[in-house]
Amino acid sequence: MDTRLASRRLFGPIFVALAMIVSASAGCGGAGAGAEGTAGAGGTAGTSGEGGSVGAGGTTSAGGTVGSGGAVGSGGAVGSGGAAGSGGPVGSGGAAGSGGAAGAGGSVGSGGSAGAAGSGGAGAGGTTGAGGDLAACTRDFLKGTVDAYFTALAAHSATPLPLAGNVKFTENGKVQQVGQAGLWKTAGALKFAITAYDTDGCNTASEAVVPDGTMDIPFALRLKLVAQQITEIETIAVRPGDYKVNGSSFASDTGAIIMSDTSLHWETNVPTAQRNTAQEITAWMDKYFRVFPNAVCNTASSCKRLENGGGSFSCSAGAGCSAGAPSGTPVLKSHIIFADVETGIGVGFDNFMSNCDMHIFKMYGGMVYAVHAILGACSSTGWD
Repeated sequence: MDTRLASRRLFGPIFVALAMIVSASAGCGGAGAGAEGTAGAGGTAGTSGEGGSVGAGGTTSAGGTVGSGGAVGSGGAVGSGGAAGSGGPVGSGGAAGSGGAAGAGGSVGSGGSAGAAGSGGAGAGGTTGAGGDLAACTRDFLKGTVDAYFTALAAHSATPLPLAGNVKFTENGKVQQVGQAGLWKTAGALKFAITAYDTDGCNTASEAVVPDGTMDIPFALRLKLVAQQITEIETIAVRPGDYKVNGSSFASDTGAIIMSDTSLHWETNVPTAQRNTAQEITAWMDKYFRVFPNAVCNTASSCKRLENGGGSFSCSAGAGCSAGAPSGTPVLKSHIIFADVETGIGVGFDNFMSNCDMHIFKMYGGMVYAVHAILGACSSTGWD
């Protein structure tokens, strides 16, 4: 063991353990269908009758501007094949219901002025049709989903969540059924959370404090969404004795996780002029994993590193900042890295010496101001 590292507890267990197996490597990193319904605005029983100005045989008949082939009919701008049709920008139910803004028979037809709400709305089909896409992945949507998750967790029921049929869920690397095991059986109401919202990839990651029965524990949560449904849930619940390195256990400090926000203001937006790009933020985390512990670059002198809230040592303690681009086999293999550009939060998940590991850090102006890790024992992350 490197005697310089072993002599200083301040360096933290991760740096000490890794220093035995890693040498300095490469360089510094910077880091729904549609809005109306399927029927056209003109019904077959318009006010002017079969041959009237609105009816099926009138001036706006099947080939006219309102009838079934017109601008509002099934091939028109609002009907099922129109610009806002079944693949349109709202969802399968549409903002105006299955019969359109004027009901199934149009504004004067047999259907009247029906349904403003519609059966589907901007739900699982997303804003661009039944398959949805990332245009539906707004920041507010992601926030609402994370809030819903923690509410469901405390209620011990995943039923209210928008789960995809093929959703995958892990707790400490074990694949389980959502709502049926682990913290889902014992969790209380959320005490605190820092969350990164990645609207580009439709991901979230949270460092949280959650009661496990009567005891507060550190908790990490990652959600992946596709077409506004949750497809991946990765969690790390850290109970006493869960974090070990080389057989030694390390205690958690949930109070320190909560207190860190008083100075770091994790979810406060970074002024535009000081924001780093998503590429810069993710590059910092990627390099951190690749050449750990020799890629702790661009850290502010005030930067503190916490492991499950414990430690509170300098980010650079026991570490280095190697020059050049990282190459070769990564020291720590990560399975996902993403960034929240607005708040400057970067996130990465990996396996560190038989611990499921989430790293979350705050970056702006090219500097890193905090690095937190949530670690819990596991043989595999379940996502490798």
